[in-house]
Amino acid sequence: MDVMTTVQPQRSASLRANQPIPLPDAATPSAADETVRAGVARRRWRRVRWAVRIAVLAVLIGYPFVVGLDSWFYYPDSQVYWQPADFGLAHEDVHLRAADGVRLHGWWLPATRSPRGVVVHFHGNAANITNHIALAAWLPTQGYHTLMFDYRGYGRSEGRVNRAGTIEDGRAAVALAAERARAAGLPLLVYGQSLGGAVAIVVAAERPEVRAVVAEATFGRYRGIAARHGRGLVLLPWLAGALSSAWISSGYDPLDYVGQIAPRPLLVIAGERDEICFPELGRELYDAAGEPKEWWLVPSATHLAILDEHGGELVERITDFFSRAAGG
Repeated sequence: MDVMTTVQPQRSASLRANQPIPLPDAATPSAADETVRAGVARRRWRRVRWAVRIAVLAVLIGYPFVVGLDSWFYYPDSQVYWQPADFGLAHEDVHLRAADGVRLHGWWLPATRSPRGVVVHFHGNAANITNHIALAAWLPTQGYHTLMFDYRGYGRSEGRVNRAGTIEDGRAAVALAAERARAAGLPLLVYGQSLGGAVAIVVAAERPEVRAVVAEATFGRYRGIAARHGRGLVLLPWLAGALSSAWISSGYDPLDYVGQIAPRPLLVIAGERDEICFPELGRELYDAAGEPKEWWLVPSATHLAILDEHGGELVERITDFFSRAAGG
C-alpha cells in the first residue's frame, strides 16, 4: 500500500534576517472569522434597508405637509367630448382674461326661445366644457343665454389650475356675462355643479348683479370634503380631520361666503346617494345660508346624475326658481 508522506522543506541557511517570514497558520481566516464578518455585513445591510424605509416614509408623510394636496381637487383635460351642435345648439367661442392675465376659453350658447335670463354655468372638477355641456345643454332650450367657461388649465384655457385661479376665472366669466345681461336687459343668474358650486358661491357673493344661485352636488369646505373622504382610508374621523387640515390649504371656502348671498335666493341640491359630494356637506352649506333659501334632497340620486335620473323635475325646479328670482 502506498503511503503518501510529507517532507518538510529545510529552511535555507541563506535566508536573510529582513526577508518576510511566513505567517503562522493562526493568522489565516478561519470559518469562525468568516461567520462573524458575515453577521456584521448582514446587520449593516439591515440598517441600510431600514434607513431607506424610514427616509421613504418621511417623504411620503412630509410631502403633503410641505407641498399640500390641493391638486387632488382638479382633473382637467383637453379632450373634445361633444360640441354644442351635438345637442342642436348654436354657439359662439368666447375668450376672456382673468385679472392676472390668464387667457380663458368658453362658449356662449344663445337661448333657443324667447330669452328669460343669462346663466353662468360653473362646471365640476374633471375634463372640460365639452364634457359638461351634457349637463347644461337644457338651459338654452328653456330660454336662458348660457355662458360656459373652462377654468385655467382646462380645455383650451391657458395656465395651471389652482384654487385662487378658479376664483379669478369665475370672476372674469361673471363680469362678461353681466355686461351681456345688462345690454339685453336680462337678469344674471348662476348655476354651479360640484366643484363649480363651491366656486360659484364665492364669486356670486361678491357680485350683487347676480340675482340667484343654484348649487348642485357641492360642499362647504375643501378640508371638510377631504376629511369626509379620508374616513374611508384612516377610519378614525378625528385623524381624517387632522390630516386634511395639514394637507389641504384653507381659503375661498363657500361656507365663509354663502351668508353674503342673502337676500338673494339660493337653491342647494344634493343627491341622497352621492358618494363624492356627500349630501350632508350640501346640507351644511344650506344651513349656513341666509334667507331666502331652498333645499332639495333628491331621492336615490348619485353624483351629477340628477339630470339622468330626475331630469324633468330638475329642469322644472331650477327654471321655476330662476323665474321667481327674476320676478316673473
